[in-house]
Amino acid sequence: MAHYAIATDLNRCVACMACNAACKMVNNVPIGSFWNKVLRIGPSEGLEGGDKPGRDFYYLPVQCQHCKDPECVKVCPTEASHVMPDGTVQIDKAKCIGCQFCAMACPYGVRYLNEEERVVEKCTLCEQQIAQGELPQCVKNCVGMAKWFGDADGDIRDFRGVRGETIGSFCEEFSDADVHHLPDVGNKPSFLYILRDHTWKGEE
Repeated sequence: MAHYAIATDLNRCVACMACNAACKMVNNVPIGSFWNKVLRIGPSEGLEGGDKPGRDFYYLPVQCQHCKDPECVKVCPTEASHVMPDGTVQIDKAKCIGCQFCAMACPYGVRYLNEEERVVEKCTLCEQQIAQGELPQCVKNCVGMAKWFGDADGDIRDFRGVRGETIGSFCEEFSDADVHHLPDVGNKPSFLYILRDHTWKGEE
């Protein structure tokens, strides 16, 4: 079975935050909390950096990476955090006791405690929508068409976008050396990031 994931073309991301807003609205994410966030990587504008002075930066959307060997699942004492057959990592709120062991184990800091419900929350990759063949909200609402959805175990060029195109047919050409993951500390993150003509700093 497919291992669902998102691939992001960082050369197309302009930090418009449409993905963030759509996610919060659809999933009723509490004020001050986020299921995805967009980081600015690199020097501030006007500062010397790399071989492109003042422009050697990029935006990096970060959310649950739906890892293939998630540490959050290993440390959960109630099995509330679990891996689904489609590869997504989910939280059973009925089993969650709010201990936050999973949040402490996550290397990306993308889990938080919902103070009102006293359960941990994070990106679900819009599990109900993808089960019906739809795209996650952040992919649907990416105005720059930077986000794409597909099988992490397949060819990244087959990931599809909101209009049915694939990365391979729509985006600027890229090599395997342009494809990156967030730091792997044994958890095997599934999400992929394409970055051309910049220095990848996602391992920092």
